[in-house]
Amino acid sequence: MIAARAPFAGPERTPGITETCPRREAAGNSGPTSVRPNDNGDETVTDTSTPPSADSSEEITAADPAGADEAKKSESVASDSDLFRQSEIAADYVEGLLDILDYDGDIDELVSAGRPMVEVVGGRLQPLVGQRGATLEALQELTRLAIFRATGSPSRLLLDIGGYRAARRKELGAVARNAVEKVKEHGDPVRLEPMSAFERKCVHDVVNAIPGVQSESEGVEPNRRIVVRVAD
Repeated sequence: MIAARAPFAGPERTPGITETCPRREAAGNSGPTSVRPNDNGDETVTDTSTPPSADSSEEITAADPAGADEAKKSESVASDSDLFRQSEIAADYVEGLLDILDYDGDIDELVSAGRPMVEVVGGRLQPLVGQRGATLEALQELTRLAIFRATGSPSRLLLDIGGYRAARRKELGAVARNAVEKVKEHGDPVRLEPMSAFERKCVHDVVNAIPGVQSESEGVEPNRRIVVRVAD
């Protein structure tokens, strides 16, 4: 289900549920900018009461499907309206960042596969992605923190900029399948390069869907990596 809302028109907003999500445009600075602490604010960035990371728990679930039920039981279930509210808060925060940094982009906010999402599309956004998505991951954590400050609950928000995550997911699918072929051909475990939590989950999802092989993560951040081996 994809949830969407009408373009931003002020503090009061009512989410709707449709098949597509309208975009709103975030324009760069053309004059003096009013910065609201709740949307762009320093308070959000400097808060030390950070929520627990959602990515690591997702990776554990992907690598260990047997533990998925237990993880779901311990995770509070949010309604579609709650999830959409999270995407609204995230979109407002990202819009403020783009305004401050003088970047132009269209912002989509939606709920997909039970999690809030914000997608930013534009022609000059690569600096916001960074090398191997490092800047994007940092912006995602800041945006999740903004949601936590506003709602008091951790968020599994997924932020994508310039279609990076979709393209990277395809690349990692090919990497995972290549590793599986090597394992099946030679029988030896294959260790992949260090990856982020998002990247590891993409690989786990592909490997776990192929019979006869399994994947697991080893090491600690930022050098945590996936090992693909013959299934026990």
